[in-house]
Amino acid sequence: MATEKIILAGFGGQGVMSAGQLLTYAGMLENKQVSWLPSYGPEMRGGAANCSVMVSDSPVGSPIITNDATSAIIMNLPSLDKFENDVAKDGILLVNSSLIERKVEREDVTVHYVPANEIANDLGNSRVANMVMLGAFLEATKAVETDSVLEAFKKVYGPRKEHLVPLNKEALERGAAAVRG
Repeated sequence: MATEKIILAGFGGQGVMSAGQLLTYAGMLENKQVSWLPSYGPEMRGGAANCSVMVSDSPVGSPIITNDATSAIIMNLPSLDKFENDVAKDGILLVNSSLIERKVEREDVTVHYVPANEIANDLGNSRVANMVMLGAFLEATKAVETDSVLEAFKKVYGPRKEHLVPLNKEALERGAAAVRG
């Protein structure tokens, strides 16, 4: 892996920021160079939310990703409309097909349609849709190890949330399985 430049985007409240933080922290645990740059819409919940994450073997010069993302995790239609063309040729687009009915128009990227909300609901908790998408991303890119993300979860959320690790592990695994087909 050289450098993964990832855009995570969706509505506020869909967990794109926390997924980005977990990915960044997992990279730190693996002694990689990382950056996390959040961007919020003016609304508190339900507005636009996205973040840029870089995970690299070498120092990260700038946290800003300008139409050269290696991959994007897209949780809703407005985010697909906004970021579809920011993924570089031969990049990877992971699309939450539960909320996005339209297909990606580009043919020069790899696309994975993941029914994240359905999978999360099957697991009994709609709030893990972001972890399903993160699992799909990890399977598609191998940017960091799943175990590093789970370790990051424990560190970021602390002992009070540790009981949620098995659910989140299952969500990551189900997302990975969706990419494997």
